[in-house]
Amino acid sequence: MVEPILDIHDLSFARRGRSILNAVQLRVPAGSVLGIIGPNGGGKTTLLKLILGIEHPTQGQIRIAGLNPRRAVLSGRLVGYLPQSPQLSLNLPITTRDLVMTGLAGRTGLLRSHDPDDVLHVQALLGQVGLAELAGTTVADLSGGELQRALIARALAPRPQLLLLDEPIVGIDRRGQQDFIQLIQNLRARLGLTVLLVSHDLRVVASVCDRVACVARTIHYHDVPQHIPPELMYRMFACDVAAFGFNSNSPLPRCEDPACDGHHLAAPAHLPTSIPGIESVSPSETSDDKETR
Repeated sequence: MVEPILDIHDLSFARRGRSILNAVQLRVPAGSVLGIIGPNGGGKTTLLKLILGIEHPTQGQIRIAGLNPRRAVLSGRLVGYLPQSPQLSLNLPITTRDLVMTGLAGRTGLLRSHDPDDVLHVQALLGQVGLAELAGTTVADLSGGELQRALIARALAPRPQLLLLDEPIVGIDRRGQQDFIQLIQNLRARLGLTVLLVSHDLRVVASVCDRVACVARTIHYHDVPQHIPPELMYRMFACDVAAFGFNSNSPLPRCEDPACDGHHLAAPAHLPTSIPGIESVSPSETSDDKETR
């Protein structure tokens, strides 16, 4: 049995008396790719912040390779993170290589020179994410897809064992999504990564993830994406489904979104046997979308 690199036990978190997460149990084996899905306000980003040590549990514990989150992050060698909205000024006159090198700060320190082996590793990463020819290009001149790959390379610069990605494909077109799927699969194989991917795009999650965890205050499901019960999906995403025009003749289930006002009705009498849109996206699938450069 593969030992978990991430082990979360009986985790609860509350803010100003309001419960955000409750009794979360999650074990993530080394080398796996876990997709984290759930409604807005369900606690997905809070869970990432707890794993990163930015927030602290009200109850329970988190261990990353046997260490608590603070020690794991401070080691500079265990955890890589790409936030949903990276704080990055595109006006800075830095090259793609410079941007990726900043990912070594937690490993070597801000004022120390980089180890030659780390410099070679960054150069290899640029090749692996398809940016070797753009290493000297300023970040302001990169396309959205290229910048995303550069930021993933920066997160991988310190050679982490665990990579956390928070909504990494927001604003990326279909071709860019296919490139992202292929990139994660290649990096996982080459680097032996464990990946946690938070995403609302069920097609991408189904394509790239071994397991999926449905989070809405707690873990409602943790298994392969293709076996998610349709009724669970309706409960968790009722607010999103409502946006597609369901009316009183097509009753919605009760929403699991903690921010919802509870206006949804009972579950539909006839649930589909499969969930439209969750079929996987093949990295080799052709697309008429405009290519992300």
